[in-house]
Formats: sequence, structure tokens, C-alpha cells
Amino acid sequence: MNAIRRAEEKDIPGILELLVQVDMVHHKGRPDLFKGPATKYNAEQLSGILKDGEKPVFVCVDEEGRVLGHAFCIHKQVKDDNVLTDIRTLYIDDICVDEACRGRHVGADLYHAVIRYAREQDFYNVTLNVWSCNPGAMSFYERMGLKPQKVGMEQIL
Repeated sequence: MNAIRRAEEKDIPGILELLVQVDMVHHKGRPDLFKGPATKYNAEQLSGILKDGEKPVFVCVDEEGRVLGHAFCIHKQVKDDNVLTDIRTLYIDDICVDEACRGRHVGADLYHAVIRYAREQDFYNVTLNVWSCNPGAMSFYERMGLKPQKVGMEQIL
């Protein structure tokens, strides 16, 4: 039986493996922007993130403790803006399921755990960004009930 919990130091090697998978999806879709194979964070940076109460990281682990997926989150809040209201947002910075575990509801379980956490902590909403070169992720997030909030656009020169 898989379990969802806050990430711990012992999870760092598994998280690093998943970060390479995330990078390679993006590299294949946008090699002009993503180096590949690389990780967004190194082990030392991950250790610091795991200790930061404003940046919760959740993992899905199997019975042996192997990391099957992760969700990196960041607490965000707009304060005293001239236009925007003072809401608290839980931003999902990164979510990944091991390629070998896709289709086993690991991603949905992680996402629902993030939603539970956000509700328990009285966040107004949960947001994330998804690259258009990753249609599988876009489809997954739509199945989870997310709707576009804003769209980033570009013109390559």
C-alpha cells in the first residue's frame, strides 16, 4: 500500500531521480529552454527546502519507502496590493510521478493530499503552471478539476 507524507531527508535520492524525469519531459518539449538531463535542485538545496515550513514537499512512497512521486509546494500571499486581494495561495511548484508508476493513481493521490493540506491551512486556492509542451500534465490537471487562471505567451525571435 502506498502512503503520502511530508518528504524527509531519506527521500532526497528518490526525489532527485524524479527531478531528472521532470527535466527530461521539458527538455524533449523545449530543448531551446531546458538543458536536460538536469535537476532543479541539488541535494543540499533539497535539504534546505525540506526544512522550510513555507515550502512543503509531499511524497508518495511504496511499502519499501521508494519514492513514487512528489509534489513541491510554496506558500504565497499577496498583501496590500493596489489591485489584487490579500489571498493566501498554495502554489504547486512541481509535481511528478515516476514514469514506471504512471496510471496507478499516484499523481491523483498526491494532488488530493495537497488539496487536503491547503484546506487544513486555510488557503484560498491552489495554483500551478504547466508547460504547453507537456499535454499529458495538462490533461491530468484538467481531470483533477483545475481551470486556466491566466496564460503565458511568447514569440521566439
